[in-house]
Amino acid sequence: MKRTLALGGMAAGLLASAVVASPAAHAGNDVAADSLAKTNLAAQQVAAFWYGENAANLINATPYGVETKVVAKHVSKGGPAADSKPGVVPAIGDEKKSAAKSKNVNLPKTTGKVFFIGGDGKPHWCTATSVQSAYHNLVGTAGHCVYDTESNKATLDKWVFVPGYYQGKTPWGIYVGKTAYTHYDYDVYEDGDRDYAFVTVYNGVKVDRAHLSGAHSDAGKDWGTFETIWDAQKKVKQLQDAKASGASDLKITPVVDWAHKVVLGTPGSQKVPASVAQLAVIPSTIPTARTTLENWAKGHLGASTFTDNTWGSVVTETFGWANTGWNSNDATKQTTYVFSQNNKKYKATFWGNFDTDYKVTGKVLWIGLSDVGRLGDNVGGQGLAYNQKIGQPVFVFGYPSGSHPDGNYAFSGHTLKWTYGKTFAATASAIKAEELQGVRSSFTGEGSLGSAWLLKYNNSRRLGYLNGVTIGVSDTDSNDRYDTSVSPYFDGETYGVYKAAASKWSGKIV
Repeated sequence: MKRTLALGGMAAGLLASAVVASPAAHAGNDVAADSLAKTNLAAQQVAAFWYGENAANLINATPYGVETKVVAKHVSKGGPAADSKPGVVPAIGDEKKSAAKSKNVNLPKTTGKVFFIGGDGKPHWCTATSVQSAYHNLVGTAGHCVYDTESNKATLDKWVFVPGYYQGKTPWGIYVGKTAYTHYDYDVYEDGDRDYAFVTVYNGVKVDRAHLSGAHSDAGKDWGTFETIWDAQKKVKQLQDAKASGASDLKITPVVDWAHKVVLGTPGSQKVPASVAQLAVIPSTIPTARTTLENWAKGHLGASTFTDNTWGSVVTETFGWANTGWNSNDATKQTTYVFSQNNKKYKATFWGNFDTDYKVTGKVLWIGLSDVGRLGDNVGGQGLAYNQKIGQPVFVFGYPSGSHPDGNYAFSGHTLKWTYGKTFAATASAIKAEELQGVRSSFTGEGSLGSAWLLKYNNSRRLGYLNGVTIGVSDTDSNDRYDTSVSPYFDGETYGVYKAAASKWSGKIV
């Protein structure tokens, strides 16, 4: 599963003081890059989606539990080997103090949650962390927190990173993903040894104002009626693409265009029950239209269509007591006509064939977003370590959730947790992984995907070197409690993927 490829020097723009032992291979063709939000406008819409309805999508998101459980018998000895000399990229310095304070000073500000829409169409989250890069705009996480490996679609939708997230609060803003960088073997073959991703993110944003149009009606606001479905769809897209449009609950409803009778079979037309006024179309012709309808009904028992093929009648014999004449004096309500003929009574109902228009209704949340700057400038960024010796101690930071196999819920997923231990070599054939590293950990799988494994973590500065990301958990001693987390081994090819991402600029979305 390992290929030795020559790597170039360090990514341009990294700190000049970086101490990096450059691998001897080049990962060029081993890097896959996929867009998440291609344009500023798309990124605005993604950010507004999560902020909309008082951050309901953030609050209601559930931990991502896909492919987290690794069967114990598949975690075995063996594992990785360095493919070149060990190296590190230093963390972004913590020189600048942030106005926001962490609830636990020993926990890294760099770690947070990534939110996205899963293959089931529902909001979910994983763990991720900010990493050093030329433009302070990079996030590291598990590969399957970016790619939907269950439905095999390209990337997960509406991908954002929220450092320090807590119950709907976004202390440092929301950072919309721009481009995801993974190893080619993971992108194409879902190789568990390459289950990591580095994602460039746009500058963070926060809400500075919000207004819901159509909030006072169950149906929402009437945004207009349009001649064609394409015009209606264009209006919906215009509303959804508006710079400040955060979330929408819009629908297109076909409606009868009573002003335009058309010939039966006309594309986009409807044959519907109609009153005298509706069939007359022009108010001044109602008396004439009424007489025409009466005479037509009397001369055409049964179902019949008028000669111009735009309207017709259905005349049936009626039994019992019934007044002759129209059912109402109001032409807009005159829908049935009763008459006597040959000592029998008949009831006539009328229909017309009308053009169809399309009405756009619903609610639109307008959100004003403001720029809060680059990710790394706000929360810092961990360094990167690769080709390191197995057996060194690491801190693992993440948001574990879900239960142990015995049903015990040890973690809620609401707050950042940590575990500590020495890495060991592992393999897990069930997830196509022969070169993993493991650590003893009680983290449950859901939510902890993407947890940061930090080597040489400095508790006072809350910085270290990212040396792994959780891709699965296992109960290796069969006591119904998870006791092990596993991560890909970060080697020279990992550095190659990181390097491809670390030099890419993202920019602002507002």
